[in-house]
Amino acid sequence: MWRNSVSFSAKLVSSSTLKNVKSPFGHSIDSYNYAIGSTVFHSQFYSATSTTVASSAVESIKSEAGRALGSTVLDTKSLSAFSASKLRDAARYYGRCYFELSKARLSMLVVATSGTGYILGSGSAIDYVGLCCTCAGTMMVAASANTLNQVYEIKNDSLMKRTRNRPLPSGRLTAPHAITWAASVGFAGTGLLAWQTNALAAGLAASNLVLYAFVYTPLKQIHPVNTWVGAVVGAIPPLLGWAAAAGEVTLKSMILPAALYFWQIPHFMALAYLCRKDYADGGFKMFSLTDASGRRTAMVALRNCLYLLPLGYLAYDCGITSSWFCFESTILALAISGTAMSFYLDRTTKSARRMFHASLLYLPVFMSGLLLHRQSGNQQYQKVDNLHKSFDTSASSELMVDETDTSNEPRRSKSKSAGPRGRPPVAYASAAPFPFLPAPTYVPH
Repeated sequence: MWRNSVSFSAKLVSSSTLKNVKSPFGHSIDSYNYAIGSTVFHSQFYSATSTTVASSAVESIKSEAGRALGSTVLDTKSLSAFSASKLRDAARYYGRCYFELSKARLSMLVVATSGTGYILGSGSAIDYVGLCCTCAGTMMVAASANTLNQVYEIKNDSLMKRTRNRPLPSGRLTAPHAITWAASVGFAGTGLLAWQTNALAAGLAASNLVLYAFVYTPLKQIHPVNTWVGAVVGAIPPLLGWAAAAGEVTLKSMILPAALYFWQIPHFMALAYLCRKDYADGGFKMFSLTDASGRRTAMVALRNCLYLLPLGYLAYDCGITSSWFCFESTILALAISGTAMSFYLDRTTKSARRMFHASLLYLPVFMSGLLLHRQSGNQQYQKVDNLHKSFDTSASSELMVDETDTSNEPRRSKSKSAGPRGRPPVAYASAAPFPFLPAPTYVPH
């Protein structure tokens, strides 16, 4: 019966809809053949109805189970992705805060001076592991000192335009959090220096941390002498590097610290002049605030720039560098002195900024020249031996003259008063580190 009904419906469809349909060859489609095809198609459809319902039920069950399992997996993955994103955001947030607390750019400059001092004190062989440990320890101690500085000056920094967005004044971090960070990196850096270098370098690092955080920082709100105390703080890192490499501190090790000391005075004087309003708002007692005309500020900067002139000759005389460094350091000192003279003659913001930029250029070029023209340990010893031999030769010749000719006694005593080998006297530039002391005098040997 199903077959007959299907045939009848197929005939109805074929007679009503496909009666005038032609084949691609132009002939009419045979209704009988079409009915047979329709019968086969419908019979297959109705015979597959039962199996299709069953299979669709199974597939729906499978799809529901898969959907449930997939949602669980999706929730787990999204949760892990969310946690990783939160961790990345937290690491980025605290990393930025620690970067600003440590004053990382300034600390990198301190690390550069310490590394230069290490290389200069290494002699003929450089221990690169020791160099890396010295730089890492210096970086951590400097970060600790800068953090403690900001902890002490939270209120002052909140009053200054250029510092009010730091992590502590802005409330991004709390003071106990910053103190914990400072203590951790300070102890770690000092311990690393004591473990990998020597106790002298670790002692210099610890003393510099105390001097910066507990002497220089409070002094900024008490007296303008804080600038010169800060210059001492900046001069210690290259001495630390030399001590880490050589295990001792000698007169030769004072060349780069002296350059750092005298360089910082014009650098800070220019900065204090440019930021006078900010320093006044923050309650800091800077030298430029007591000098309305700026004349004394410019004079202090100029005098300390002139103190940089003999350092290249002292480095060569001590056997640290070759003679080329004398010429280069003199050109650098004259250049920064020229900007200081310009600031003295025309005390404006433009000339102060020019001197500030010159100070930023001076230090890296000076240290690069020291490293480029550095004499190795063997070359230094050879130069010292040659000096001793020349001195012994001149002494023996003078002794022979004494034995053969006693009529030249006044002339010999005059030459002795001029110093060995007739060298000119050396200017002891450290005689006037403060603006109220007299200028240095030439002292004979």
